[in-house]
Amino acid sequence: MTGGQGPRRAGIVDAHHHLWVRARHPQSWIDPVTMAAIDADFEPADLAPLAQAAGVTATVAVQSIASEAETVDLLGIAAGDTLVRGVVGWVDLTAADVVARIDRLRAAPGGDRLVGIRHLVQSETDPAYLDRPDVRRGIAAVGAAGLVYDLLVRQHQLPMAARLAHDLPEVDFVLDHLGKPALGRPEMTEWTRGLRALADAPNTTAKVSGLVTEVERSPWTTGDLRPAVEAALDAFGPDRLMYGSDWPVCLLASSYARWVEALAEWLGGHDEADQASIWGGTARRVYGLEAS
Repeated sequence: MTGGQGPRRAGIVDAHHHLWVRARHPQSWIDPVTMAAIDADFEPADLAPLAQAAGVTATVAVQSIASEAETVDLLGIAAGDTLVRGVVGWVDLTAADVVARIDRLRAAPGGDRLVGIRHLVQSETDPAYLDRPDVRRGIAAVGAAGLVYDLLVRQHQLPMAARLAHDLPEVDFVLDHLGKPALGRPEMTEWTRGLRALADAPNTTAKVSGLVTEVERSPWTTGDLRPAVEAALDAFGPDRLMYGSDWPVCLLASSYARWVEALAEWLGGHDEADQASIWGGTARRVYGLEAS
């Protein structure tokens, strides 16, 4: 494969993908017209051949809806799957019993694979959601439980995320999809400032994922995405970045293989240690994944 053959042979970690069966967990956010490519069920057997072909030996499954029941099912999948090594689930951060809710998830089959918690902050209408005391109390409880908190925010929410990370230094934060940059638009300047502010907090890392669906024009080119990847490398450094496919959402704009090859092209000029961090080392360290 293009670039990085050596470090990638050690096994890639896909730090961000989803799984769903709509009869069990309806995905109401999927528009069957504009999102026809993902208006289907996606299970481990669908992911496995794609991951194997790309050299992926471990993955992190991430929640897609605000449902503890979905998290329980993802943990059950991880319990019996050799590929899924971690789960980023969901709990109601504002619940008075958030600690007990986390404990119940850990007591479920596969509960030892729970590595993080995420909330769909990108969909919150409250512009100060992450500044709220009840939300921050819940996130602090996530950190105290030894779990990572995944930040799913849009670029205008990055300053709020940066305040959170600086104010809660005991919590490890992972930024999903690089904060959804406005690729090719003037707002990229605002995104870069927000990304740097977040990266200034040493308890943060970020996923190079989800970029293909942020490009306004189709088909996209590697040049369309390169500014975001380079800005992330400059802000976080390779030892604080990790690869994620965002499968199956990526199918709206890219195949699994094409996204892997695009990232390999960008990283080809970096040394093997840096590439190894992004392809797997950072994810293993931050999420505490078993060796793969």
